[in-house]
Amino acid sequence: MSAARFSNPIFAALDTPDLPRALEIAKSIRPHVGGLKVGLEFITALGPDAVRQIVATGSPIFADTKFHDIPNTVAGASKAIAALGISIFNIHASGGEAMMRAAKDAAASVNPNVKLIAVTVLTSLEDSDLDAVGQKKPARDQVLRLAELTKKSGLDGVVCSAHEIEPIRKAIGPDFMLVVPGIRPAGADLADQKRVMTPSDALKKGADILVIGRPIVAAKDPAVAAKIIADEIAVVA
Repeated sequence: MSAARFSNPIFAALDTPDLPRALEIAKSIRPHVGGLKVGLEFITALGPDAVRQIVATGSPIFADTKFHDIPNTVAGASKAIAALGISIFNIHASGGEAMMRAAKDAAASVNPNVKLIAVTVLTSLEDSDLDAVGQKKPARDQVLRLAELTKKSGLDGVVCSAHEIEPIRKAIGPDFMLVVPGIRPAGADLADQKRVMTPSDALKKGADILVIGRPIVAAKDPAVAAKIIADEIAVVA
């Protein structure tokens, strides 16, 4: 088991530009989730004050910012997002070691407790997509290369698909946070995700955080959907 394992690893993705709806969902699912994720749509549409309002709900917040720019620009952005009270945020590992170190130092200067993780390969991509953008395949090998670079750069962990958990754990060890999107309960719609896994299977492989969006927030009753998933993984978590 990873040293970073949360007592409740479910982070529900509030990927909506509707703040009242996001706050309503956040309140209703809080007993059944370990945290919340706000992504680019939410942050871009609603701005920093909306992030502060989500933080004020009391749940740990993962800001899925995916910063990727020159080191100085990413450092400034990292300082700004860390000041909002979030618990975790991310940048792209493909930005390189200098960018990652600049982001880590900048965020820590504002909030030494904030966790910084890096995106390896998006879960919407597969080997044929890597060919098209000039990255080395297979996706698993590219993920591992970027995870090792992330660790070398001093970050706390990575975003990866559930299918890359085991090789990362083998190469880097247990003290490295693995945040896993592309989680779909059995029978759920895969939508635009390609490298997916069920919540229980991902936890068994060693995931620390399961990012679950549509199966919870698009459900008729998000609280019920979150509770079903939480109950399913209770014996694993």
